[in-house]
Amino acid sequence: MKPLSRSLIAVAALSLAALYVVPIWRIDLSAPQYPEGLGMKIWIDHLSGQIDQINGLNHYIGMAVITEDQFKEFLYMKYLVAVLIGLGLVAAAWNKRWLVLTWTTSIAAMGVLALYDMYQWGYKYGHELDPTAAIKVEGMAYQPPLIGFKQLLNFGAWSLPDIGGILLWLALLVGAGVCFYECYLRGRKQRRSQTTQTTATRATTLLA
Repeated sequence: MKPLSRSLIAVAALSLAALYVVPIWRIDLSAPQYPEGLGMKIWIDHLSGQIDQINGLNHYIGMAVITEDQFKEFLYMKYLVAVLIGLGLVAAAWNKRWLVLTWTTSIAAMGVLALYDMYQWGYKYGHELDPTAAIKVEGMAYQPPLIGFKQLLNFGAWSLPDIGGILLWLALLVGAGVCFYECYLRGRKQRRSQTTQTTATRATTLLA
């Protein structure tokens, strides 16, 4: 690989270390009675934000209490990120295209699994309601959006990547870009060069 490609992979891998100190995802709620909004942030191993207030509101419509114990990913996420950082640095240092492809695929797989887990949690959280709740709306479910905006009664809910999530997406884009350039564009150029050399060699042999 070219030095620039290796440097990009190394920088992208090191940027993932920020996930230990910045939030990965955020869910924000807004309503007329809460003009300043309510929010919850998901970090690599814990939650933060106005979780007590959100739980207090959700109690009236029968939603379960949000606790960190519900997120089993907190037990191993920091180790997965460490593996991604190490694999990226090894790929940059060892100068192997297949390692870069493995690193990029691993980031993509972790992102897909994380989104799937979030969807599963959100579905259970928004559908399994206490039948004895004070407020019941027939046929209403309160599953938060996976990505983007959703209106839930008088609350508007946003679910978006935070700084850590953005860094993960950027690392994935860097890896995909390097793989495309090194494995496809440069590979095709090298094959054309080899074909040209082979043709020239054959021509020289015929003329000799």
